[in-house]
Amino acid sequence: MDDATLVGIDLGKHSFHVHGQNGQGKAVFRKKVSRKQLIEFFATFHACTVAMEACAGSHHMARKLAALGHTVKLISPQFVRPFVKSNKNDFVDAEAICEAASRPTMRFVTPKTESQQTLSVLHRVRESIVRDRTRTVNQMHGFLLEFGVSLPVGKSVVKRLPAVLAGHELPPRLIAILERLHEHFKYLDEQIGELDQELARQLADDDVGQRLMSIPGVGPITASALAAEMGDGKQYGCSRDFAASVGLVPRQYSTGGKINLLGISRRGDKNVRRLLVLCARAYMRCLEKRTGRLAEWVRAMLTRRHSNVVACALANKLARTAWAIVARHTTFDAKVASPAA
Repeated sequence: MDDATLVGIDLGKHSFHVHGQNGQGKAVFRKKVSRKQLIEFFATFHACTVAMEACAGSHHMARKLAALGHTVKLISPQFVRPFVKSNKNDFVDAEAICEAASRPTMRFVTPKTESQQTLSVLHRVRESIVRDRTRTVNQMHGFLLEFGVSLPVGKSVVKRLPAVLAGHELPPRLIAILERLHEHFKYLDEQIGELDQELARQLADDDVGQRLMSIPGVGPITASALAAEMGDGKQYGCSRDFAASVGLVPRQYSTGGKINLLGISRRGDKNVRRLLVLCARAYMRCLEKRTGRLAEWVRAMLTRRHSNVVACALANKLARTAWAIVARHTTFDAKVASPAA
């Protein structure tokens, strides 16, 4: 074990499978340990490189092992899969992680800090509650439609549901059910408002978030999501790398010297990608009031491409701009924003 330089860990909830190999790639040891035994093992093990898949619990484990003096590398699971030999089991997975980590051209995921993970959790909780609210609104619309009451689209009229119910003759039991759904809707709406206030308070103390909000079309929710996703931005070599990591660059399928570019790849964090596209659409809705080189670029694009294509292209540009602001410690300036495609 003393000559092990690279250790791969196949993570689990309760049991962990460890594979160690030396500098020549020869297997040195294999172990199956519990979570407590894993920490105890690495606490007494000499400093080495530890590789894991970037999955649930990997960022917490990476911080633990880094505190013990080890170099931790996280790999996206899609890059580990090609190195799995023959039949799949946990030890084979750990060996495949070692093999993938030893590749000189492998791309790694930067472990997140506790604050980044906490902010990411807050966003996921808010997104879940928003889905629940939408589901509740659709239920009320559907139930009323079954009894011949058609409401306008949206949730604004649902807030005035008691007045709507008073104007129609409906079964008392149905009214009781709708009132219960209305109370649930109001509870979810209050929860979303409280989460928005929490995000705003966190953003007020975050210099990176404040600088990201200088980008036109970017609000508090998108700024905090970008701050949680990028950190200091040093894990990306350039702005295009960040745009590619959230799936806002064309997917390529080229062969025989013929270049074939498809639609956006849709890789990475779908929530960040969705927020950037929504920011782009918000920017385009008020385009007549916009000035500067970015606005001129969007107007020129709209003359020759569909608005959906322009929205994705603008989202790509916003992602690149966000990386430049974070990595270079600057703010958005409409006069110097590059209009290059």
